[in-house]
Amino acid sequence: MSTQSSATAPSAIAVTTPGKRRGFGTALAALGVASFSLTFPATAWGLEGFGPWSLVAVRSVLAAVIAGGALLALRVPLPARPHRPGLAVVAAGVVIGFPLLTTLALRTSTTAHAAVVVGLLPLTTALLSALRTGTRSSRAFWAAALAGAAAVVAFTVQQSGGALTAADGYLFAALLVCAAGYTEGGRLARIMPGWQVIGWALVLCLPVAVPGAALALAYEPVHLGWHSVAGLLWVAAGSQFLGLVVWYRGMATVGIPKASQLQLAQPLLTLVWSVLLLGEHLTPAAPLTAAAVLVCIAVTQRARG
Repeated sequence: MSTQSSATAPSAIAVTTPGKRRGFGTALAALGVASFSLTFPATAWGLEGFGPWSLVAVRSVLAAVIAGGALLALRVPLPARPHRPGLAVVAAGVVIGFPLLTTLALRTSTTAHAAVVVGLLPLTTALLSALRTGTRSSRAFWAAALAGAAAVVAFTVQQSGGALTAADGYLFAALLVCAAGYTEGGRLARIMPGWQVIGWALVLCLPVAVPGAALALAYEPVHLGWHSVAGLLWVAAGSQFLGLVVWYRGMATVGIPKASQLQLAQPLLTLVWSVLLLGEHLTPAAPLTAAAVLVCIAVTQRARG
């Protein structure tokens, strides 16, 4: 666009665009959360027909094929060298680390118990974002974030009977690596389109994912059924690629700390899907926790840094 045309653009656009962009960014981040809320139930379905290593490796390969196809079709140039270390962090945390650790945990843990990870993820992401990018948020923001995290943790632990399992080590490790991947991905999404961030991270993992899938499939038995196939397709296309595309775009628009707090609703959505898809049962505490979480989300979205 020429300088002249830029200068003559209607001033009303400049005034209304920021508010519209924030609303659009929040909607994108919420869509990402809705997509992620299906990840644990879909993983449980996938484990009905695949071993944990096979499921993670095959989902990475399928997601990378989708992402790579989009990058090739649109002739997207290779990422600049300074961005590659950040993409490696995204790949290690979001593409490999979190899926592998949570899948290993879900062999012995229920989806309700695994939701503890997601309940703590917004707070951990906000903390890592503050350390990584220097973001400063108000006391009201942090108070609401801590209250929301506490409510989600109390509910999910109560759902699992209050007992910690051997899978907790996997879950807390997954929490840390995913928060690091989210933070770095949100930072990069301010520089390049969010779909390219996750796209290149997926492609970067192909040299590991392809031989890993071949090796895992050779040693872990596969029993295909519509549950296992549907679960695999969702975690590959929905959770691993499309969900992260809208999530990173949303984070780049509204900021990492505020977008991360929308994930406080994710464990409760996951529990709803667990009832509908896996036949798990919720306690009467669910509506009260849902109300508390929604209040916390409202406060964090309004709090100013």
